[in-house]
Amino acid sequence: MRILLSATAAMATVAIPAQAEPWVAGWTASPIKPNAEQVLADAQYRDATLRQIVRVTIGGRAVRVRFTNRFGATPLRIAGASVALATGPAAASIRAGSDRPLRFGGRAMVEIPAGADYWSDPVALPVTALADLAISTRFADLPQQQTGHPGARTRSWIAPGDRLSDGAFADAVPVERWFQIAAVEVDAAPTARAIVALGDSITDGFGVKDGRHQRWTDGLARRLSANRATRDVAVLNHGIGGNCLLVECLGPNALSRFDGDVLSQPGARYLILLEGINDLGGLAREKPATDEERRAHVERMIAGYAQIVARARAKGLKVIGGTVMPFMGNDYYRPDAAAEASRQAVNAWIRTPGHFDAVIDFDRIVRDPAQPDRLLPAYDSGDHLHPSMVGYQAMADAVPLALFAK
Repeated sequence: MRILLSATAAMATVAIPAQAEPWVAGWTASPIKPNAEQVLADAQYRDATLRQIVRVTIGGRAVRVRFTNRFGATPLRIAGASVALATGPAAASIRAGSDRPLRFGGRAMVEIPAGADYWSDPVALPVTALADLAISTRFADLPQQQTGHPGARTRSWIAPGDRLSDGAFADAVPVERWFQIAAVEVDAAPTARAIVALGDSITDGFGVKDGRHQRWTDGLARRLSANRATRDVAVLNHGIGGNCLLVECLGPNALSRFDGDVLSQPGARYLILLEGINDLGGLAREKPATDEERRAHVERMIAGYAQIVARARAKGLKVIGGTVMPFMGNDYYRPDAAAEASRQAVNAWIRTPGHFDAVIDFDRIVRDPAQPDRLLPAYDSGDHLHPSMVGYQAMADAVPLALFAK
């Protein structure tokens, strides 16, 4: 039966017309250079199968997977891969009959050059919005300097041997990271389109665990899919924990990753930009900053925002600014009145009509009315910077769906 299923799936791979419907990104992640503790060890991937769980945010009749070797210094060699419907969020097992082998120009194996991304061939696999997919891969060789995304907020699974079509994956070991994958794209309806959420750990979902899908972008995706006017709108999370707008905090800064993370996404029509809290906090973390240094820093941030807006508009994207949220009381950055004044100056620019096409005032939503420089206690995870799960939901609920209704 496995042979028949594989043959049928292989035929389906070549039967999907390349331009039947628009390809729209349904799930994405921002690739970065993982540190030594975040990579796959040689013993983990050799003679083993890696199964990674992702959630697509729109439906369609077929999918293709984008693998990435963006930061690799040598080729990434894939010995085999498949995609299937997972039995649930963060689940290792897959639904019977849903397994589809992935091909690359009709071949099971592929060598991805250093610095490159690589699409698989399309496979006929009907998916619905908010479906969990399992991408199973056997690596023949990983590159020097792997590419991944540490903030997966869900579980990947590693099992010994060639287990691409193993439905149960019973003896697999969990790991909460994504490795060498960048996107799942969906052969979607003609009305399909996507929102790119570009941000830091607040967008990446710091504190969310085990595939519970409680990031503010997850809540937004649920609202969009339940609304008739927006059910064909995907949400693409491009948050990176510790990321900055202008400097290399963690991962490429927002300005340098803009083309790869935003403009390269098929079907992207909207951009929500929520960046800047790490820039503001990092300025005086190591040593005090003068008033002139703070003014210059704010001016550089505003110039960076303006660059992103101009580049997005030039490609026809609607650009939505998110105000920077309070972080007074945070022990890592130890913000003071001067840092708060800089935040207020940045937010004043974001709120000014014309600078963005629209504004989502996250600051107003999550701040404590009694202490506006702090998060509302119910929305505070406890570190006075990242929202709680309730806070993330409040952010999701604050996004006006009318911004994305045609």
